[in-house]
Amino acid sequence: MKKILITGASGFIGRQCLTPLLERGFEVHALSKRSLPEYEKDVVWHCQDFLDEDETKKLVQTIKPSHCLHFAWYTEPGKYWTSHENLSWTASTISLIYSFYQHAGERFVGAGSCAEYDWRYGHCSEAITPLEPSTLYGNCKNALQKMLASFSENNSLSSAWGRIFFLYGPHERSERLVPSVIIPLLRDKEALCSHGNQIRDFMYVNDAAGAFMSLLESGITGTVNIASGAPISIRDIILKIADQLHKSDMIRFGALPTKKEDPPLLTADISRLKYSVGFSPKYDIESGLKQTIDWWKYTIKEHI
Repeated sequence: MKKILITGASGFIGRQCLTPLLERGFEVHALSKRSLPEYEKDVVWHCQDFLDEDETKKLVQTIKPSHCLHFAWYTEPGKYWTSHENLSWTASTISLIYSFYQHAGERFVGAGSCAEYDWRYGHCSEAITPLEPSTLYGNCKNALQKMLASFSENNSLSSAWGRIFFLYGPHERSERLVPSVIIPLLRDKEALCSHGNQIRDFMYVNDAAGAFMSLLESGITGTVNIASGAPISIRDIILKIADQLHKSDMIRFGALPTKKEDPPLLTADISRLKYSVGFSPKYDIESGLKQTIDWWKYTIKEHI
């Protein structure tokens, strides 16, 4: 049986991969600081700190996984762009890659970011757009991608790097865009927003998980954009949420400032994801938002 180690297994994307990986015939080993009770029956949980490199090395030595999906990272909203934590996560990821290789690992797929690109170009292609990150987070992710690619080429390790753009869905941090609109509207409060004219590429988190699993099994190497390929303005996303909740009159555009470093356009070329990996998103923006709204309705009700 194929064995997979998935880091960040209880996180936003990782949790969405667990059942599909079991269905694909993997023996799933999940690394996280906490387990998810609903998956404890079939998933082997390893509850420890990924940054403890000695313990992670011991874990890899014990499991000897054939595959690895690496999602774990520091993601505190508003802090992760510049946090020194990025350096620790970079070092621990390098250690993971080497340990995985040492113990006969075959296929390693890491989670990168659109922050690796030069955002001045707006539309991002793996083959064309320059890599010039403007943050410590982006620089660390980009450096890891380069090291992984070079190491893999020189040591016959199959690896790929999925550059994530903008995601939304169940279990997202409440400070992020989509829940920051849904939650106040569900509580009959105004949703305070920026002007919303920025164009982005948003992907439902289940599709992102599906894209990573397809990439894992494809054998495709190098970088692949993980995105929907369907540009949309933030304003339109907000209005679609309000329409589904019948609360369009409670949106306040322009109530929040727009960060000066926030680019007007940031979208993805998904040709490689679609034609080389063979993955296409299953959710459009309306169906993805409906699933997300329904999850928040249930979650908020449970906590009242």
